[in-house]
Amino acid sequence: GAFMHRLAIALLSAGCLACGKTDTAAKPPVRTQREKDSALAGSQIPGAGGVGAALRASDTVSAHIRATDTVAP
Repeated sequence: GAFMHRLAIALLSAGCLACGKTDTAAKPPVRTQREKDSALAGSQIPGAGGVGAALRASDTVSAHIRATDTVAP
C-alpha cells in the first residue's frame, strides 16, 4: 500500500545518496535488486512479509515459465 510505496522511495533515495559519493576507498560488493529485496523480506520492517510474498510469487512464475519453455512440442 501507500506505506510500502513510501518505504521503497525512502530506501531508493538513501541508496542514491550513497551512490553519489566519490570516495576512492574500497567499495562493498554491489548487491543485486534481488539480494536487496531478499534482505528486506527477512527484516522486521512492517510490510516486509509482503515483499517476501512477492518474491515467492515471482519465483513461482519464473519456474513455471522455465518449465513450459523446456517442454518439447
